[in-house]
Amino acid sequence: MAEIHRAPIDFANAADQYSEPVTTAPLVHLELHTPNLGRACAFYGGLLGWRPRRERLPEGAYQSLDLGAISGGIVECGTERALWLPYIEVGSVSAATEHAVALGASVMLGPREGPTGWRSVVTTPAGGEIALWHPKR
Repeated sequence: MAEIHRAPIDFANAADQYSEPVTTAPLVHLELHTPNLGRACAFYGGLLGWRPRRERLPEGAYQSLDLGAISGGIVECGTERALWLPYIEVGSVSAATEHAVALGASVMLGPREGPTGWRSVVTTPAGGEIALWHPKR
């Protein structure tokens, strides 16, 4: 693994430290992890009119969502409470994961390949979770 050398970031004043425009990585997918798929689909359908579409996956129950500008999904898993996981497209999942660790993140799910792309999941120093994603073209 290549060592990344960066100046320490003053998170309280991070926005003031950048004088050059920063290229942002786009949010491309938003996924709800929930212990109760049926209840989550009913709630968001009733509140927002979202109509989940069942996907057949070997890993378990998954409902895809059309959220307009981005894709979305609801997955039933062993989480104790529901949480939203944003997927951010990056040029290299491995490099972005290493960079996240250098900034203080913990790796929940190491970089891996799936049927439609590569991903990892990291936990930020403040406890937020984010998926780093690179699609197959």
